[in-house]
Amino acid sequence: MARRLLFVISWLLLFPPRSAAGASPLLVTVGEVTDTSAAVWGQGTNTGSLTVEARPEKGGERVTASTQPAPQRDFIGKLLLRGLEPATRYTYRLTHGKQEATGSFVTAPTPMRSRPVSFLWSGDLGGGGHCRHAQDGYRIFGAMESLKPDFFLFVGDTIYADHRCGGPDRVPGYDFVAATLEDFRKKHLYNRADPHVQAFFRATSVYPIWDDHEVRNDFSGSTEPLMAVGLQSFIESWPLIAQGEKPNRLYRSVRWGRLVELFILDTRQYRSDNHKPDGPDKTMLGPAQRQWLVDGVTRSDAVWKVVVSSVPLAIATGRGARDSWSSAGVSGSATRDGTGFSVERDAILRAFNARGVKNLLWLTADVHHAQVIRHEPWAGFSFHESIAGPLAARHWEVQPLDASLNSRSLFGLDNVENFGAVTIDTGGLTVRIIDAAGTTRFRHTIAPE
Repeated sequence: MARRLLFVISWLLLFPPRSAAGASPLLVTVGEVTDTSAAVWGQGTNTGSLTVEARPEKGGERVTASTQPAPQRDFIGKLLLRGLEPATRYTYRLTHGKQEATGSFVTAPTPMRSRPVSFLWSGDLGGGGHCRHAQDGYRIFGAMESLKPDFFLFVGDTIYADHRCGGPDRVPGYDFVAATLEDFRKKHLYNRADPHVQAFFRATSVYPIWDDHEVRNDFSGSTEPLMAVGLQSFIESWPLIAQGEKPNRLYRSVRWGRLVELFILDTRQYRSDNHKPDGPDKTMLGPAQRQWLVDGVTRSDAVWKVVVSSVPLAIATGRGARDSWSSAGVSGSATRDGTGFSVERDAILRAFNARGVKNLLWLTADVHHAQVIRHEPWAGFSFHESIAGPLAARHWEVQPLDASLNSRSLFGLDNVENFGAVTIDTGGLTVRIIDAAGTTRFRHTIAPE
């Protein structure tokens, strides 16, 4: 009883009621930050202008934006702040009628500035039996907030649309399988409304990408009937900005100064059916995204190239057919008539090797355990893959690695909710695996080539 009372008090301190009618708190998420812009997502409770005002924490010019959220979109609005100063912490105030939310975020440095950067990544939030706890909520976000990262990479399974989750120890509202657009929206808003999530999202920015559970387990965009509504609800639920004439495009790159460029992949929308045998005509990325990735990474003049993939490179997943990049069997050995995407994976890596790519890091999730891996598929070409998660979902054990990548596991952690942290400066890149209590379980530093 005391713990539940403390949780309720914490909620009221974070989100005090704004009216006698007991309106829900104003939800906010900042994302897609560049060196001069940031997108703000907000949800109010009624008609009226949704307005954001931001200014540098240490003083400077105020920037504002406003929109009219529509009731048929659950009073959700997106605002774009332009003309921001690079490498600057901004504080903001989001208002909607009498409601108000405040927070802060950091803009990226200009491409030629070597400024240290720190960020987090993880995935898998709200899996069956692990949705919001009535007393503790998603407590892992408290440990994440304490690190004060520059941004957060949410690497897939931001909801579990295809899982039921309820019970007396869980916050109600998630115990159903999504089948309609309204169902998908409810799943996203349920996770977003958690007090720990909101406190974290008010303290930093986020770059999200989806994986399978935003729609259905192991789905392929080429065959999944619910992909359209799942994609629409995902785009609506995050501060994503339409890219030119392709409003549904999720893959994008983000430059964070001289030291790092991120390449965030969409591994679902364009993929071939998982059951199709692996081969040259099977794709996870689709031709356009694959070419974009190869060209972008090989042309990048950032010191570190970080590729963000919702599924791992060297761990075989999937039931009945492979769902990750690997076509290997469960033991890690090669199999005949594999159904993974290793032919495309190896072609991408071969292109990186041929073009002399150095300082390459892949960040992945999906497998519900943490791992740090060094791959050396060919002599003289090596890179690291780091896996994190789950944030709140069923735990899996560490699995054998795909032998075809000549991989070596440097660390593995299972049966623990966790996230990863990356810090980069001119001396190198450090990866940490951190548990829900905020304890660092592993640390590994890589010097730049």
